[in-house]
Amino acid sequence: MILDEPLYQIALTLIDGVGDVNAKSLLAYCGSASQVFKHKKNDLLKIPGIGQYTAKSIFASKDILKRAEEELKFIEKYKITPLFFTDTNYPNRLKYCSDSPILLYYKGNANLNTQKIVSVVGSRKPSDYGKQLTEDFIKELSSLNILILSGLAYGIDVCAHKSALNNNLQTVGVLAHGLDRIYPQQHSNIAKKMIEQGGLLTDFMSGTNPDAVNFPKRNRIVAGLCDALVVVESKRKGGSLITATIASSYNKDVFAFPGRATDELSEGCNGLIKQNRATLIEGAADLLYAMQWEEQLPTKTKSAQIPLLLNLTADEQLIANAFKTKNPLQIDELCGLTTMPVSKVAGLLLQLEFSNLIKSKPGKMYEML
Repeated sequence: MILDEPLYQIALTLIDGVGDVNAKSLLAYCGSASQVFKHKKNDLLKIPGIGQYTAKSIFASKDILKRAEEELKFIEKYKITPLFFTDTNYPNRLKYCSDSPILLYYKGNANLNTQKIVSVVGSRKPSDYGKQLTEDFIKELSSLNILILSGLAYGIDVCAHKSALNNNLQTVGVLAHGLDRIYPQQHSNIAKKMIEQGGLLTDFMSGTNPDAVNFPKRNRIVAGLCDALVVVESKRKGGSLITATIASSYNKDVFAFPGRATDELSEGCNGLIKQNRATLIEGAADLLYAMQWEEQLPTKTKSAQIPLLLNLTADEQLIANAFKTKNPLQIDELCGLTTMPVSKVAGLLLQLEFSNLIKSKPGKMYEML
């Protein structure tokens, strides 16, 4: 490779009037990013989609190359990996999308060409049910080598990332800005963990703000990089439905969890299903069956066997034994099965939750892990 090729690859994305589609045409005709800047103007004008304005912008490239040099220093300093369209490590799934980014910036350790990738999207203000649905769905995938992809936004996005991290699955966040910041800032700690157990990906240079216009562009990567897109909760209009539409245009498999007809957060998912734009699923097993993925969900270890291996007090053992009959259980059911008062049961449940044996769920429900 020519030593200055990465510099010209970045510069190619900065040419005014050249988007991802025209950039690929330039590459096809010129052979490389550096050759785009070294071709004669008359030769460039013969390329479909390249007019006088664009050709002039290429030749007035002094400022472009200066900015590209600054970006190159930035990615080298922070050990960011540039993924150019012609590179072998560029995500193969995106190469089949006509408007896929010509250049991506990546920081992480996940293989973006791994065998199975699932994107999980949904409302930024989900219900407790939606968040629990996301957690349960990803937990059911925890023994499978599946990469979880989302947009690191509020709501279902960050819930999906957290659930993947908690269940030892790799997860990648696609950003609508440069890698010099995290938006929203509250997700900075999650983002740091993701770099160690997945990664962060964007097609925006450093210094790019998370402006509204950038999110639909971000969504095309979320849609194009996956094998299956899952919508958990969504209103009638929203970014999740835009992502689902883009995924359909890429011939990706789209799935949606149904909800009650009267719930505003279910309108989007129910609409996708009703219009045959998404397949209805109720859990991970439905997704695996529809995708014809060979791996089977593991048989769950009986939760009653776990406490027997631990040094529990007599009262804690009573709580554990109660889950032999049913799992999960409401706190009132636990009081009835153990004949202990609510205050005592609540204290024991809290202690078991601290020991990672019990997990609280919406509706005063508790699950033995």
